[in-house]
Amino acid sequence: MSIEQTDVVDIISTDRMTGHVVLTISDHLDWSDSVESGEILQNYPHARDRQVEFRVVFRFQPDEAGRAFLSKVAPIIESAGLSFRYDVFTGGRFN
Repeated sequence: MSIEQTDVVDIISTDRMTGHVVLTISDHLDWSDSVESGEILQNYPHARDRQVEFRVVFRFQPDEAGRAFLSKVAPIIESAGLSFRYDVFTGGRFN
């Protein structure tokens, strides 16, 4: 089971500090240099000479802690020459 199986949650646990139930999806893929290496151009040639943007789409609006995390992530991604954006999904059904 992995991130490639979009209909599977790999681990269900309880956070001892918050009591929240945590749904975890395992990612075994190697992300090192996947954009900077040019791999994106091999898989998606239309990316040539275009800005690459990482976009996260949430089902629900992130809370204050989530927004704080995103504000810390953005400059790291942008320092690699990429742009970063997040949105809340508002239309249709969420699979």
